[in-house]
Amino acid sequence: MPELRVEEVLLSRRGVLKVGLWTSAFLTCAGLGASLSGCSPGSSASGFALLRSSDLTFLRALIPVMLAGSVGAPAVPGAADATLHQLDHNLAHLSPELLKLTRQLFDVLAMPVTRGPLTGVWGGWESASPEQIQDFLQRWQNSSLNLLRMGHGSLVQLVMMSWYERPESWAGCGYPGPPKI
Repeated sequence: MPELRVEEVLLSRRGVLKVGLWTSAFLTCAGLGASLSGCSPGSSASGFALLRSSDLTFLRALIPVMLAGSVGAPAVPGAADATLHQLDHNLAHLSPELLKLTRQLFDVLAMPVTRGPLTGVWGGWESASPEQIQDFLQRWQNSSLNLLRMGHGSLVQLVMMSWYERPESWAGCGYPGPPKI
């Protein structure tokens, strides 16, 4: 068995720079593609202040998977819809910079050229199984790339804050609601 040297195993400084350069180029092209295709600034979907149709497709697939275990199966569609509207309300109150970053995250997840390699979901979100979405969430949560871990954290916070802000969720976690004044 050949002996491996530390230099062969560890990524060299030049290798790190190459990976950084290729990642930057990939994300720049994805962002440029999103802006040229009209993904980014697009208009809001009907009935929503900020969420766009492409965002709704992704979120309608994601939210039921994230709420599994917090909501009984018969109540999932209503809870997912309420969470979507609360999420839209919350996004309307973000700073412009945070809203821009959130939209960029949604754009990367909506575009087929970035969705497949980054999430493992090669078809559209509407055809993704709950297992595929769960795999995507675990993949991002355990990623060696800090950017993907941050994206996972953002998605979890956005969805869970929007759900647990709703009075329907309070009974399930034992919260009696805000005190009466």
